[in-house]
This record gives sequence, structure tokens and C-alpha cells, in this order.
Amino acid sequence: MVLLNLIWFLFSVANIHAQKDPNTDKYRSAIVHLFEWKFSDIADECETFLGPRGFAGVQVSPVHENLVVTCPSRPWWERYQVISYKIISRSGNETAFRDMVTRCNNVGIRIYVDVVFNHMTRNQTNATGVGGTTADPSNKLYPGVPYNSSHFHSTCSIDNYQDANNVRNCELEGLHDLNQGLDYVRQRIIKFLNILIGAGIAGFRVHAAKHMLPDDLKDIYKQLHNLSLEHGFDPGTRPFFYQEVIDLGGEAVKSSEYTGLGRVTEFKYGARLGSAFRGNDPIKYLKSFGEQWGFVPDGDAFVFVDNPDTQRDIGVPILTYKTPKLYKMAVAFMLAYTFGYPGVMSSFFFDDRDQGPPHDDNDNILSPILYLNGTCGNGWVCEHRWRQIYNMVAFRNVVAGTRVNDWYDNGDKQIAFNRDEKGFIAFNDQPDTDLKVTLQLRLPPGNYCDIISGSKIGGNCTGKTVNVASDGTAYIQILHNEEDGVLAIHAESKL
Repeated sequence: MVLLNLIWFLFSVANIHAQKDPNTDKYRSAIVHLFEWKFSDIADECETFLGPRGFAGVQVSPVHENLVVTCPSRPWWERYQVISYKIISRSGNETAFRDMVTRCNNVGIRIYVDVVFNHMTRNQTNATGVGGTTADPSNKLYPGVPYNSSHFHSTCSIDNYQDANNVRNCELEGLHDLNQGLDYVRQRIIKFLNILIGAGIAGFRVHAAKHMLPDDLKDIYKQLHNLSLEHGFDPGTRPFFYQEVIDLGGEAVKSSEYTGLGRVTEFKYGARLGSAFRGNDPIKYLKSFGEQWGFVPDGDAFVFVDNPDTQRDIGVPILTYKTPKLYKMAVAFMLAYTFGYPGVMSSFFFDDRDQGPPHDDNDNILSPILYLNGTCGNGWVCEHRWRQIYNMVAFRNVVAGTRVNDWYDNGDKQIAFNRDEKGFIAFNDQPDTDLKVTLQLRLPPGNYCDIISGSKIGGNCTGKTVNVASDGTAYIQILHNEEDGVLAIHAESKL
């Protein structure tokens, strides 16, 4: 009996560790959230841009059928109001979804689905889904699954975040809260997630995980299939889970309750990084950025500078595309530093918090227009196509497996560090002071292209050139009024 218990314990530990592995190519390590993109456009982007640029994967918006929200008209958050588990959304139908997954897998880009199974919709008269499925939310009747009122927690509102039961058993902003403690409910969820696994995805972003009991999630996760051999995954590969647990401290539900199941979204990361680059906490303190700042451990963290929710939170220090110089600096730090697994945001322009994606007069999502310089238009921001960001994805791939060393700072808002013999990066966050310093690098002597101000194309640099002398030193300059506050070089940017 003792031996059997030990075997089961070791098996469980192995599964938990596997569920924290994003299942990507070992030479790639950044997931981009193509927020509200159509499946056909994602497939094209995998083949023409993400694959060649070294991205690891794509997080797609929820693929289940959602309620068509009429007031306000078609907001971005309607994707999180579930009316059935059919695969149909403004991004496309199941055929388009499966084609996208296959095409992306074929070029080494893994797909992660933002899944919503904490709740269904809130009340709305004449409730109809994007695929035509109808429901009676006021009576908790969802024939598209099917669910009835017996499958939900009692109607109450979340109004006390100091009470874990209130957070997990009541309704978040009127969204009818499913009871995952019921086997019937779990089996409907498991069936849906296994269909996605069968289509070839690599993992899940679990929306509103903090509003579900960890034991219920554990039971759901363990009943999911291994990843598809047909789509190139090794036998026995478990899905990757990164769970949305908003834990900024001071609440009853803690991120640590979920780290035994997979990674968790570390919301404190973007808040503290944004605060630092905005000048509230001098960036010299980023030397210890990570667990010492109250974050979950490195191997448990999914990190990001911003996401659709935090972009729209007024009054918090989150950086977004609306503050481009500081935003690029924060994303560069995330991709150059060693803490957590990184997610890169790719947005659409918005002025109103509820504003949905770019669309035509019939509410069909518009495709991004791709310009000759590689950027996007037609209402899309496409941060992942900014040179300063996609070149840092390549930097992260080159320095994989190395350590941060030789930290330099000026005692305030200028920092630099090496990544062993593979890379070097410097930041000037001081608005009125130039960074002009000679530093010791570990890269071999030679001339290197700065991948922030330009790229290495053929045998030339389109931006700055950095000379590493025979003694390993290099003169580093970032003027305070330059377009970018970062300079980065790596082994593959050498001329």
C-alpha cells in the first residue's frame, strides 16, 4: 500500500509539472494574444509572420458560442458570456478553427484557447448566440448544452472578496455561476475541452479560475485527454494550463491555491513593472524582480505587461500601447529577464472601455491591413509586429537557458545586464539624462546590430551598431530623447 501511494504521488507530481509546460518548440518561448482576431487571419499570421519571427504560440479569444450582447452593442466582453459549447464565434466556425490549429501547428506555432466554464451568460431578453442558439437566462435554461437551473449555484452576487465562498459560489457581475461540484456539469466541460484537445491545441488559459474551487478544477483537468499525437505532440503530453487568478493581495482567494494545478496569471507583475517604468519605483530595483516582490515562484508564473482587462482599468499603473515608448521598454524587460513564462499582447485601438473589435456595418470582424513596413492598420494595433517587440522575442530565443549577470545601474533609472555570453541589454528610463557608459560585456569581440533601433539585414545594421572591444568592453549610449529607451544585442546580431 505504501508503494502504491508513493507511485500515485510521483505520478501526480509529474502531471502537475507537465501542466506547467507550454509544449512549445524548445527554441521558442513567447505566446502572443491575438485578441479578437479571426481564425483565418491567425492562420495566415502563423505562416507569414509568427513562425519566421520565432514566436512560440498564440492565445486565441474564447471559441465557444457566446451571447450576442445588444446593450452596449457587441462589446469585447461578450465573448465571455457562454450560451453553448459549440465552436462558433465572431472569429469563425469549427471548420475554420480546426484549419487554423493545423496550419499553425505545421509551422511550429502552438494554439492556446481562452476557455470559460465558470459561468454562462447574464440575463438578457431574447438571448441568442452568434450561432443562433437560444437560451432563457432568467430561468437559467441553456438548451444548447443543456443546462437547467439545477446546474447552477444559488443566485447571489459577489460582494465580499474576503469570503472565499462568496467569491466561488456567487455570480460575477450577474453571470450565472455554474456548480462545478456536480459531475454532470464537469462532464459537459470535459467533453468540450477534449474536443479542443482533439483539434490539436496545446493548452488552455482558464478564465475566472479564482471563482472555482481548486479541487473541482483538479478533477476536470485530470480527466482531460493527452495532447494529440496527430498534431505532433509526444505520447503522454499533458495540456498546458495558465489560470486566471487575480491576486493583488488582501483577498481570501490566493494564487498559491492554484499553482498545484498549473501556472497562474501573475497580475502583480504587470502592475509593478508598469509602476517602475512610469518612474514610481526606480528601475534599479528590478534586479530582484520576481518572487522577492511577492510573486508566485518562477515556474508557476505566467507573466504579461497588459491584457484586455488591465488595459481598460482606469487609474492603475499598467502600461499599454497608448504609452508606446514606456510600453516597449517594459515588454523588452519581460522578454530579456528570466522570471515567468511571457505573454505578449496584440490589441485593437479603443477609446471606450466596452468597445469591441474593428468591424463592418454587419458587425463582422475586419481583417488587419498589413503595411509594407510590417505594421497593421484597419483598427488594429498589432504590438507583436512592432520591431522593438518581435526582435526581443528573437533575443529571448537566443539567450534561452542563460542567466542574468553583471547587473549595472546608476543608482536610479538606468540599468543593464548580460545574459551570459549570448546577449546584453540596457535601459534608460531617466527622462532628462542620457545613458553614456562603458560596460563589460560577455559577448565575443566584434560589431553587433542593436535590435531595438533597427535589425541586422544581410551584412548591415539598419539601426545602431555596438562595438565590443577585444577586452570585452563596449560603449553604450541611449540618449534621453531617443525614440526608444532600450538597446539590445545578442549572439545572432553580430555582423
